[in-house]
Amino acid sequence: MLSGNPSLEIFSASIWNDSFAPEDQRRAVNSLEDGRILYFRHLSFQLDEPERFLLATSWSNQKAKNISLDPNEGKLRGTKVEGPDSDQLTAMMRRYASYTQQFMQLLLPGYAPRLQLGRTSFRPQEIEGREPASYRKDDRRLHLDTFPSRPCRGARILRVFTNINPAGKPRQWLVGEPFEAFAERFLPSVRPAVPGLSRIEYALGITKKPRTPYDHIMLQLHDRAKGDARYQREAPRQEVAFEAGSTWVVFTDQVAHAATRGQFALEQTFELPVAAQQRPDRSPLRVLERMTGRSLAPATN
Repeated sequence: MLSGNPSLEIFSASIWNDSFAPEDQRRAVNSLEDGRILYFRHLSFQLDEPERFLLATSWSNQKAKNISLDPNEGKLRGTKVEGPDSDQLTAMMRRYASYTQQFMQLLLPGYAPRLQLGRTSFRPQEIEGREPASYRKDDRRLHLDTFPSRPCRGARILRVFTNINPAGKPRQWLVGEPFEAFAERFLPSVRPAVPGLSRIEYALGITKKPRTPYDHIMLQLHDRAKGDARYQREAPRQEVAFEAGSTWVVFTDQVAHAATRGQFALEQTFELPVAAQQRPDRSPLRVLERMTGRSLAPATN
């Protein structure tokens, strides 16, 4: 275990439309870009009484670890719910997306104009004891986030999580070593991309966009870390318990993490161009470009 306190930056906000002093906004940006987790211990997301029936594992189709809502299609995935129940689940998830979007505008006004709303996820399954079909899908293992079918092309992955466990149980994470140390550990084992493969996968509909060299490296770092049993046993890490009724915000493409225990959480994904950061040089894209000595994604990032 790493010594000292976990990499949390504590904030006192308790409502989603809270206002933030400029110094707190600066502290939030600096902490995020340094690879810290913003923790709002008293920021809860309350389900309305008619929605509380949604706090059950039966809504999941059991194949997917999450129920997700695409903001563009408005379509639920990973669930067998239908009819009015589907409408109610969709409405609850859309409300969470709206709350988090407003919260990001207030907390991170410098990011807000460039933040792109991604998928909203509801995670009703207990993490502990669940055995995914592949180690690549096992988020109990330390990893960095990347999207195999939805390449980021250098953009950041910023996520908001809220523990809505009705029994008051915390959501347990492990937080690993800094990004550069993580990359130094696994970058030497990354295989070169097959020439032309990204275009073929895009043409076949396997990916939503062509993968960049950055996407290729991040996907390999993700898989190498999850597949390394010794690393998973011995890697530096801190245990963090996110209390029920709390919210946390983190760049999950920069902070190595694992979710080891917990049930019933909501998550909202945002993407942010690297150029919108206060210090773009701290981004995984720029760090990997320095380490490899070459450009890895379009100049727009």
